[in-house]
Amino acid sequence: MSSLVRNKLQLSLFLLRASVFVVMAMWSLDKILVPDHAAAVFENFYFIAGMGAGLLLVLGFVQLAIEVAFLLGLWKFWTYGFVLVTHAISTLSSWQQYLDPFNNMLFLAAIPMLAACIALFVLREEDRMLALGS
Repeated sequence: MSSLVRNKLQLSLFLLRASVFVVMAMWSLDKILVPDHAAAVFENFYFIAGMGAGLLLVLGFVQLAIEVAFLLGLWKFWTYGFVLVTHAISTLSSWQQYLDPFNNMLFLAAIPMLAACIALFVLREEDRMLALGS
């Protein structure tokens, strides 16, 4: 692979990693800062009722810590895998929204983001730009 192609790949993977982090971090911050909204999401999309603010706070901080490690390119198999699995669950749990796409267009953004998560996981060893992990 030429140096130019390798640099383009590195930049592309970094931009994917950084942008996926922004979205995932917002969902974690939602659990920390707006637990009532996060509880409603769990109830409506995952059929888990009664998520208390304390549990959501812990869950949000654990997720955010893993996502920061993902952003830093640490423990790639585990952190990239965590991001992929959690986003896949989120995407699949919204399946009913895709049946009415014109009234739920924002939900469709989860599909290319899922593809980005898959690409990052598959190419994790090539994702080296601003990554602290090997």
